[in-house]
Amino acid sequence: MTELTDLIPRLARLLDRLEAPAAPTLDWKAVRAARWSAQSGGLKPILHPQRVALKDLLDVDEQKQRVDANTRQFVAGKPANNVLLTGARGGGKSSLVKAVHAKYAPKGLRLIEVDKAGLPSLPDLFDLLAEADYRFIVFIDDLTFAENEPGYASLKAALDGSLAGPGDNVLIYATSNRRHLMPEFMAENLATRHIGDEIHPGEATEEKVSLSDRFGLWVAFHAMEQDAYLAIARHWAATLGAPADERFERAALQWSLGRGARNGRVAWQFARDWAGRQ
Repeated sequence: MTELTDLIPRLARLLDRLEAPAAPTLDWKAVRAARWSAQSGGLKPILHPQRVALKDLLDVDEQKQRVDANTRQFVAGKPANNVLLTGARGGGKSSLVKAVHAKYAPKGLRLIEVDKAGLPSLPDLFDLLAEADYRFIVFIDDLTFAENEPGYASLKAALDGSLAGPGDNVLIYATSNRRHLMPEFMAENLATRHIGDEIHPGEATEEKVSLSDRFGLWVAFHAMEQDAYLAIARHWAATLGAPADERFERAALQWSLGRGARNGRVAWQFARDWAGRQ
């Protein structure tokens, strides 16, 4: 049923594309990042992609090493995996993807943003990229699915098992606050069967796990300790030309308390506020 639900909007988009003029081909030598438009079946260049340096991502050394190594292998034409980055919001998941793109863009790596509405049309995107002499990361940010939501089956097929999957020059990097990308309910846990010493999850749980299982590399981001938060805030304040003084630490902690979170994004936002008031 889910596959049929995904097929209907794709057929509608195909009819729209037959009626519309062909989308222009991008000059990948000049364009380093683009956004996929499912409605038009074309790519729109991102003229000023956000630039993030790996050295500016603190307290995520292991995560940086794993994603950087995978991306380096991919750019070199070696085997590499699709990547799922999960964990606490504001921890640097999206920034890490942008940072490895910035590092390897001079070597031919290109980034294409795809939102959830564009997932059913992934095979169309893969067709466009198949003949390009570049390496592409298809980037799906903040990915979660509700029950029976269109796009779930499309992404699952794209990751593993579809004849219309990506070519060797395409990987999928996705970020999510949920490890298994879908909500989990108590009733699903109650469906778990115990046979001897073995635990057998119910069908609903197995189905939800099956999507995240198709990502070859899982990279987890964890809650941030106070010392790490303060170190990141100091780093960004110094980068912005406003080094910390005796008031800095108290102000940074008050800021995080007001935001109800303590992470790299909040530290960056505080540093911008701090620098602007000096």
